[in-house]
Amino acid sequence: MAEAIQKKLQAELEKYQQLQKDVSKSMSARQKLEAQLTENNIVKEELGLLDTQNTVYKLIGPVLVKQDLDEAKATVSKRLEYINGEIQRYETLLKEMERKSEQHREVLSSLQQEYQRAQGQAVGKA
Repeated sequence: MAEAIQKKLQAELEKYQQLQKDVSKSMSARQKLEAQLTENNIVKEELGLLDTQNTVYKLIGPVLVKQDLDEAKATVSKRLEYINGEIQRYETLLKEMERKSEQHREVLSSLQQEYQRAQGQAVGKA
């Protein structure tokens, strides 16, 4: 009986560890998005300081291409919307992962207790 519980415990532990890796990857991706958000907010502020007489260039590959100021502002605004949406998606995903993680911890705890009882009973019988 203790062996079966131990196998369940090991399988649950592996699921929990995989979930923790996924949480770590999602946190890392979210941090990258936060950095992009900050960078794009700075760009938006800088573009806000310009007027129509200023020239704006966009880097496309190795070439700087002239770009209309309004077009640049619109591009940055759309990028900010997208990044904010992705951050919200990761927030939801991380909350769901945290909920699953808590469930795994509870299952692991009960399996550990069950395993310890089974081991105690096996020692008592021997």
